[in-house]
Amino acid sequence: QLDSLAQCNFNHTSKTFVVIHGWTVTGMYESWVPKLVDALYKREPDSNVIVVDWLIRAQQHYPVSAAYTKLVGKDVAMFIDWMEEQFNYPLNNVHLLGYSLGAHAAGVAGSLTKKKVNRITGLDPAGPTFEYADALTRLSPDDADFVDVLHTYTRGSPDRSIGIQKPVGHIDIYPNGGGFQPGCNLGEALRLIAEKGFADVDQLVKCSHERSIHLFIDSLLYEEKPSMAYRCNTKEAFEKGLCLSCRKNRCNNLGYKVNRVRTKRNTKMYLKTRAQMPYKVFHYQVKIHFFGKTNTTKTNQPFLISLYGTLDESENIAFTL
Repeated sequence: QLDSLAQCNFNHTSKTFVVIHGWTVTGMYESWVPKLVDALYKREPDSNVIVVDWLIRAQQHYPVSAAYTKLVGKDVAMFIDWMEEQFNYPLNNVHLLGYSLGAHAAGVAGSLTKKKVNRITGLDPAGPTFEYADALTRLSPDDADFVDVLHTYTRGSPDRSIGIQKPVGHIDIYPNGGGFQPGCNLGEALRLIAEKGFADVDQLVKCSHERSIHLFIDSLLYEEKPSMAYRCNTKEAFEKGLCLSCRKNRCNNLGYKVNRVRTKRNTKMYLKTRAQMPYKVFHYQVKIHFFGKTNTTKTNQPFLISLYGTLDESENIAFTL
């Protein structure tokens, strides 16, 4: 309603962020919602931040909530079209951010608006029932002028993976290969349970899935320390150090300040991160060339590389050829 937006001090000339949550067990907003809203305002103080409330629909049995994403997307699209018509609000100022099921609701919304929204960011879009779904019912590159996606929990078979495994944006970034994230392994979970009890056990279960949100928040708060992702065909090739190049748009920032590079096909990118904020790490590539006139046989000879930082910190990294 017009009066509702007026009471919220809606700024007709600023960016608008629309945040769409995912499936919920409790029927309440999760702790990441105010953290993301706060980070958006810190980065863009004059912006409008709108949080979509579909908690009742999102608390149903998962397949039911997954089906509701179409209705949620339709409602969001109607609201965006209404803003454009009432205020002549330019849709190139609209940025949708959807987490899990919310990412697919954002995709549906983008596909239904009369004009394309500027950007959709998918934060580990949900996998079950969407891995093989038609592009019209899930997030896809056609849903906005630019679609970027973070995949942080893509383990297991495609139809059982918590996060969708296949690329669904213009740029799809797979931090730490897209599987378990640092600090989210079983050993870490048991340690935290021992320290804090079972109060936050639900947080431990969804640690990797929700890491996509915190990586995006990190990109808002640590503007001077952007995490860099590298284009690569597979995570195995990235692990071998074959893709650490920035030539011809082969690297890009993760998160808010991603460079908008659109290609004819999805671009898959990879990077390593830390276990907590700030998540940025530096990627080092070491090349060793052996020269000799005689034939040599390969042995599992261990090597040790010592890294020294500017703050007198150091770390030894062992590897075997």
